[in-house]
Amino acid sequence: MKIQIREGTIDEVLSVYQSIPEFQNAPAKKAYEQRLFHSNRYLILIACNYTQPVGFKVGYEKDADGSFYSWMGGVANEYRRHGVAGQLMDVMIQWAKDQGYTTLRFKTRNCFKPMLIFGIKRGFDIYGIEPRETLEDYRILLEKRL
Repeated sequence: MKIQIREGTIDEVLSVYQSIPEFQNAPAKKAYEQRLFHSNRYLILIACNYTQPVGFKVGYEKDADGSFYSWMGGVANEYRRHGVAGQLMDVMIQWAKDQGYTTLRFKTRNCFKPMLIFGIKRGFDIYGIEPRETLEDYRILLEKRL
């Protein structure tokens, strides 16, 4: 399977969102615009099988501390286990390095074990936890030095 990674749009992200079983309700386009367009820099990556978007990764400069925040990402169910998420992460890491960032951060929920394992296997370290009402909803914060 030949996957191409390119910069994309919020509309393309939202088109992939509905094919990701973990995501119940897509944030409104306005929520993406508010986060991204009010940051110093942002990146929207789209993974395509030919012209069909099958995955995405969205990040932005959240804090002025040299870090870049990988906010949202996902791969359509039928394209998983083909390295698409890893390709998206690799492109984001390289882009962040090229932009002068020193750290890439993301967070996941405790109930999303595959994402937690993905981050650890790719060299991310856990640097914090955000407690929530249930243990499954705790947020696990990860970072990788670039």
